[in-house]
Amino acid sequence: METVTATDSPRSCPVKFGTDGWRGIIADDFTFANLRVAASAIANYILVEEDPSHGVCIAYDTRFGSDRFAQTAAEVLAFAGIPVQLASGITPTPALSFAVRESGAAGGIMITSSHNPYQWNGVKFKASYGGSGKPSMMAAIESYLGKPLSRAAQAAAIARVDFLPNYIQAIARFVDLGKIASSGYKFAIDSMYGAGAGILAGIFSRWNIPYIEIHGEHDPLFPGINPEPIQLHLRALQQAVAEQHCQAGLATDGDADRIGAVDEDGNIVDAHKIFAILLSWMIERKQWPGEVVRTFNTTRMVDRICARHGRKLHEVGIGFKHICDLMLQGEILIGGEESGGIGSARHLPERDGLLNALLLANVMADENKTLGQLVAKLQREYGEHHYDRIDLHIDDETKNAAIARARAGVKFFAGMPVERVEAVDGIKFFLRNPQAATLPNAAESWLLLRASGTEPLLRIYAESCSPAAVGLLLDAGRDFALQSGGPR
Repeated sequence: METVTATDSPRSCPVKFGTDGWRGIIADDFTFANLRVAASAIANYILVEEDPSHGVCIAYDTRFGSDRFAQTAAEVLAFAGIPVQLASGITPTPALSFAVRESGAAGGIMITSSHNPYQWNGVKFKASYGGSGKPSMMAAIESYLGKPLSRAAQAAAIARVDFLPNYIQAIARFVDLGKIASSGYKFAIDSMYGAGAGILAGIFSRWNIPYIEIHGEHDPLFPGINPEPIQLHLRALQQAVAEQHCQAGLATDGDADRIGAVDEDGNIVDAHKIFAILLSWMIERKQWPGEVVRTFNTTRMVDRICARHGRKLHEVGIGFKHICDLMLQGEILIGGEESGGIGSARHLPERDGLLNALLLANVMADENKTLGQLVAKLQREYGEHHYDRIDLHIDDETKNAAIARARAGVKFFAGMPVERVEAVDGIKFFLRNPQAATLPNAAESWLLLRASGTEPLLRIYAESCSPAAVGLLLDAGRDFALQSGGPR
């Protein structure tokens, strides 16, 4: 087996661990050679920082070559004397995380590129507690890139394991499937050709819950979509909900750790509303204890819910690893991020799109409301909150220049005065929106500019009290970033 030596330095390969691992384009930078570099860094970390005798769990999604990449990673760890449990088939990321924690493994490796287009693949590292590696762990793993990996006196065993049954049993027990079945609600499931295919359908079938499933076959090309549960890629789900007269549509991304949803009228229910619905239900109906965490780019409706119920709220940088870090320090009820990653520490310190889909169905059954009715109730109680995001694929020079100008100070966006600025992760401008004065309990207006650290990409996020205001802010943010008029 080829091994990694000190000559394979970080300068000679593009491996870099970002907010949730390393990703690259298949056959360009995501190659078997570079995967061995990443796997060797993880192996060295396990050997030095963890107990290697506990072994590592490895799983993979539906992407091209994922099974072979997983086998290669397993061989690297076994070469170093670390026992491996290797998934016997396609596995969602949260199922791997559950297996890591329940088996007492030293860590986990997931071969996936999550919601990225089909050309991409990647590596996620999961820590022994069954969640994203802490920032300190990811930094430690990155420090081992390019370091030689010693051959063990005897290679460790690689055992094939089915991680799905125990995980499916756990998420099924977490919700009241009998209540969902008795509600009479019908659900559309969109697995987006990803690792979650067949799992919700199997659970619903066993409990006689009416459903249909689309994109339930495994296809590494994700034909016609990127496996990201946002409006651009959920049109087929919207159509299925309308044609099949469903009360909700439930979508999971490529590795099934993120959720998206569609209401009974075919309207997209974004991750912010899903987070708020689950939070309200957990506090008001379940009365579960604990504090709440949201990332810097997530709706401030969560702030209002926490304030009403006296729950402490933590705001952290972007990436679920920051949420996971807090979950390990204290009693956190739920944590969520803008991209659809939501997790409850009562289950795992990990985002789980499949569990959250079941939880949404449980909320609907408990409240006797369709998904659209749940959203309307939130908007009435906490004020109209609307959100959107655009991604600008621009060169690094333009991206970095935009961030530098934002840091230097901006007085207006879309004619709205800047009232204050926060810089937890990116640059967020809070704006005085004159429309808010005409609406009851209107949402704060904010615009966030955040540069990717690994791609020539600038993300622009906005939340306000109306879709029109959000559109104006995003247009102003785009103009600012591209210098076609500057701040307005």
